[in-house]
Amino acid sequence: MAGSSGRGMSHDADKLIRQLSLVAYIMAEKRPITARDAKNAVEGYYDMSDEAFARRFYADRAELLALGVPITSNRDEFTGEELYTLTRENYFLPPLHLTDRELAALNTSLFLLEGQFAYAAPLRLALQNLALGRPGVLEGSPAIGVSLDLSGGGHSPEIAARLAKLEGAISKQKTIVFPYFAVSTGKEKTRTVDPYGLYFSDSHWYLVGHDHDRNAIRNFRVSRIRGDMRFHTRKERDFRRPAEFDPADYRDRAPWALDDPVGEAVLHVAPSAAWLVDRLYNKHGEVTTHEDRSATFETAYSDIDRLVEWILGLGGQVLPLEPAEVVDAVTAALEEVRAAHTGDMPAMSPPKRIVGDAAAPAARPANPVAPERFAVLQALLADLLETCGTDQAGSIPASVLQERYLIDDEEMVEQINLLNLVNFGGGCYAVYAELDEEGVVHVQKELYGEDFRRPARLSPLEAKAILMALDLVGPQIAGQTNSTLASVREKIEIACGGGVPGGQPSTTVGVGAPEDVIGEISRAIERHHLVRIRYLSRTSNEITERVIEPYRLRGVNSDWYLEAYDTGAEGERTFRIDRIESAERLKDGFAPRDGLTNIAEQRDVTGKKGSVSIWFSPAVALREVEERKDTSLLRDGAILATVTYDSERWLQDEVIKYRGHAVLVEPAALRARVVRRATEMLKEVRAAKRPGSARRR
Repeated sequence: MAGSSGRGMSHDADKLIRQLSLVAYIMAEKRPITARDAKNAVEGYYDMSDEAFARRFYADRAELLALGVPITSNRDEFTGEELYTLTRENYFLPPLHLTDRELAALNTSLFLLEGQFAYAAPLRLALQNLALGRPGVLEGSPAIGVSLDLSGGGHSPEIAARLAKLEGAISKQKTIVFPYFAVSTGKEKTRTVDPYGLYFSDSHWYLVGHDHDRNAIRNFRVSRIRGDMRFHTRKERDFRRPAEFDPADYRDRAPWALDDPVGEAVLHVAPSAAWLVDRLYNKHGEVTTHEDRSATFETAYSDIDRLVEWILGLGGQVLPLEPAEVVDAVTAALEEVRAAHTGDMPAMSPPKRIVGDAAAPAARPANPVAPERFAVLQALLADLLETCGTDQAGSIPASVLQERYLIDDEEMVEQINLLNLVNFGGGCYAVYAELDEEGVVHVQKELYGEDFRRPARLSPLEAKAILMALDLVGPQIAGQTNSTLASVREKIEIACGGGVPGGQPSTTVGVGAPEDVIGEISRAIERHHLVRIRYLSRTSNEITERVIEPYRLRGVNSDWYLEAYDTGAEGERTFRIDRIESAERLKDGFAPRDGLTNIAEQRDVTGKKGSVSIWFSPAVALREVEERKDTSLLRDGAILATVTYDSERWLQDEVIKYRGHAVLVEPAALRARVVRRATEMLKEVRAAKRPGSARRR
């Protein structure tokens, strides 16, 4: 390794020194400063012309604000000059009181997400900041009993590269231009968008921003962005994100209510599913539970087709009551399904190309979202000073720092060079560090070094990474911490000074079950205790009670499963987490069984038992191609797909929810069962009445 002196600085390095020195100077002054004060004292400003200084100073402040550095300003009532302030309370990380157990659980989330999560690097940096001064807390072994597979399209190398570019445009508030494929029209069009934020929902990433062509806020699925994205102008900033913008307003909408509502549906929910609708969908309407444990669900809708699809997908457990147009739409959909599966098959054109079997293009190199370089330097500065502790000097192997920050030899030297130049004005520095020939970094704490020994608040990007990790790995966090996820989330939001602009706010873990259920299961896995669960069966749509030996929580994209041994059925079973109504950890323990397949990392958690051919009409084909493998595109725009299944009842409901746009090709016996199932559901829809009236179930 080289030493830490004698290297020239790039334009980007000059900016980093200037911005860090500006932060140091404002805090050191302990009084409001003027722009003129900054020009005279801060490294990199004083040799600029007045015009160049004004441009750079205000651009630097805007970038620092976007990085979560709260430099406030007020106008002096006597001189009219703008005064700038940055207090230690607003800059440094406040006491968060995260327990070692909570930190260890967050670190395990990094272990589970590493290599398949675009935000793993800022997540790692955030954890380093949170654990500063607590050696060893991030070095424990990862938790057992949890696995995560994010191998879907939402976490591919290509998507990671797009997310990295989009995060840069969001933080810099730069308008972007990109080709976009709209499945509604089947056409590609160039879009000009002010990017406000990103969110993850149902295994896909979405960009939300102001669409210049439509003059409205719109959502764009990142996987549908074609070609390269470019900046619209060469300006340093093109727009200001609205202060009231919250991506949760767009992420948390019901599929049937993405636009302004056109009506309100009143739905009856069977007793077996009332708790499920209340748990997963109460934020989309009002759920009223009745004495017989059934419920009425009232929800606004803007897209009647999506609402009908959701109703039918629940297999007769939700029935429409009002208005007449919803009842008629459900009835018509069921009649279409019956007609499509009675008599001749729809005419099918020859295949155009085999989508699922086509040679996949070589994956682009992974280019995940990188933490801001400014944030890396902040963290490294605090880390170097923590090496000294209360003494004036200290040392640390460079390899330790390189592993923590994932930087190579050259980057290590460059980072040290930059930090050695950060000053508080007047030649006062924070640290002097030097790398010797043995690979050891020797640190000298300078006059103001103690001030920067504490870590800074998390940047919006770092906070976003942790909050998304909480959403993706919720079961593991819940099972390992003694506090609630809401408590951990609140601490993280404090760590970044409040909200996460353009980020991923959330108040619930996206696993479909409350914390007490996940917590009971997680602790039972860890301690080998039996669990009694109440489970909504996908086969019968009835609640059954099971006593199980729990072995593993397994996440597959946006879905979570429990791998277990069912003591009553005397066999291995896979349970969807969102269908577990309740879980009770029993006092009785069990000895883990040998030879079970449900703890194998690559096991197909859905336990598929068979496969069928299904024809999808051109009206839904483009959407289905995005989600399904083994798909043939036909010349008329329809597709033919091979669909695997583990339950005939599930398969029937899956076909029925497409309202006649999906037709089971073979075998003939299953086609007849789809007809019978649609007929049963038609009778139930026609017999459905308001609570208090006779209901034919």
